[in-house]
Amino acid sequence: MTPLRLAVLIGSTREGRVGDRIGRWFAAHARRRDGLVVEEIDLAGYDLPTALPAEPTPAMREFAGRVAQAEAFVVVTPEYNHSFPASLKQAIDVAYDEWQAKPVGFVSYGCRSVGLHAVDQLRTVFTALHATTVRDTVGVDLLDGEPTGHAEERLRQDVRLLLDELCWWGLALRDGRAARPYAC
Repeated sequence: MTPLRLAVLIGSTREGRVGDRIGRWFAAHARRRDGLVVEEIDLAGYDLPTALPAEPTPAMREFAGRVAQAEAFVVVTPEYNHSFPASLKQAIDVAYDEWQAKPVGFVSYGCRSVGLHAVDQLRTVFTALHATTVRDTVGVDLLDGEPTGHAEERLRQDVRLLLDELCWWGLALRDGRAARPYAC
């Protein structure tokens, strides 16, 4: 079987962010799973315009192309003021049709809420784009420091569960798109 192409989208571009480390940590776990090809897409590496121009820039075309190639996504997002960052919304809006009929999972981080407010809002955004969000998430509490013991085991279980859901949906939706192109 052809491996499922999973993109891990690192959504924070702030200086001093921890999202890049959390994204690489998740991607390393995902790469251990058979049947996945994992690619990291770090928004900090893209010069996406703050105002969408009439014609896409080269960076916009490159980003949308990488989204189009992926068959499933994990969005790594912080929670800033009970929401997700503007850089992430801008990137999501750069691609449109490229998200359709593909599964999206979330790895979120924050203080106490582990980023769940941001995830709730992102679910609404991805639903509007005709993407399928999976139920379970991986949430990292920045107040816990480096996870050890029980917390580390819980995170590994959360990663496994998220990957189980993404693989199931990713393969089912890939088969569905091949049998009948998605049109809305």
